[in-house]
Amino acid sequence: MLTSYNLKMPHAVYGGDNAMDNITAILKAGNVKRVAMFTDKGICGAGLFSLPEEAVKAAGAEYYVLDDLPAEPSYMAVQKLVDEFKASGADLIVACGGGSVMDAAKLASVLVTDEYGVKELLDDPGRAKKCVPIILIPTTAGTGAEVTPNAIVAVPEKELKVGIVNENMIADYVILDARMIKNLPRSIAAATGVDALAHCIECFTSNKANPFSDLYALEGLDLILNNIEKACDDPEAMTEKNRMQIAAYYGGLAITASGTTAVHALSYPLGGKYHIAHGVSNAILLAPVMRFNEPACRERLAAAYDRCCHDEVKTCTTEAEKSAWIISRLEQIVKHLNIPVSLKEFGVPESDLDGLVEAGMQVQRLLVNNPRPVTPEDARALYQEVL
Repeated sequence: MLTSYNLKMPHAVYGGDNAMDNITAILKAGNVKRVAMFTDKGICGAGLFSLPEEAVKAAGAEYYVLDDLPAEPSYMAVQKLVDEFKASGADLIVACGGGSVMDAAKLASVLVTDEYGVKELLDDPGRAKKCVPIILIPTTAGTGAEVTPNAIVAVPEKELKVGIVNENMIADYVILDARMIKNLPRSIAAATGVDALAHCIECFTSNKANPFSDLYALEGLDLILNNIEKACDDPEAMTEKNRMQIAAYYGGLAITASGTTAVHALSYPLGGKYHIAHGVSNAILLAPVMRFNEPACRERLAAAYDRCCHDEVKTCTTEAEKSAWIISRLEQIVKHLNIPVSLKEFGVPESDLDGLVEAGMQVQRLLVNNPRPVTPEDARALYQEVL
């Protein structure tokens, strides 16, 4: 656990009933004249974009829509969108979408300059400086991108997804409006929800865990373990969906104060090479990595049981039993949500094992956080388990 730590957060977060209405007040208070609105065609097609769009219209601001972003975008695709944004001359960004949309918008907020682009930030993230204020509106309860200083992009030449991390990309404003996730398809709600679950359990067991991250990781974990199944199964379960949205935000805060571990590190090659959705990649690796880590974080997993298990009769008494219960619960959730647990379903051949190990071991930014050291032989065994 860290003995020196900090937590950087958005300037303001609005949640609860009619949270979207705050956009109008923000724009009017800032005398904003022109807005760039980042989203994707799926959000527009689902009718979700109309809520923030109406709020921007109510402020009397002109707006320009940028929605040409593929899923799991490469840094080149993000740069193309950023160049379009720069030409718009907007003085504020509103991003409505999942992690990829919000990450692209965060990068745009620091790229109103000719001094560097997305590729240069891959090599030197510290160059990024905030140029344009940004409002982030998540449409999933999962990535936590609305609160983190991270932007994840695919790097095709490395067959890897890479995180650009700079505190200047932290949002100025966040809108948590549960109406945005009400009609999310179950498969997407499940995958993104398990991503948030991974954020919380990884940050709580991370070498960089600290009192700030523990506060949000444990609360987020409690909310997810006890609400994710109903939130995904029942379109009308707005109480549970709202809790999941808050939990995802807490997971993002935990990342900002701490950091994820080998689950995320080893999942990045799966997205970078095979374009497996990020949440699904994490779900496949979650239980295997936690079992691998268990001897090094048993006490922490037992503490998670004490906090998150609310059964009237708790059957576990020893740390080993409590730790095993938490890992079993993770597996139970992934199974209930019908998320694949094998890479065979994605056509990943065993002949790719060497490449996976090599790519996964490159993500030292996260592997150093893992409570148990991960050697190339360990990574090979973990990948082999899910092949």
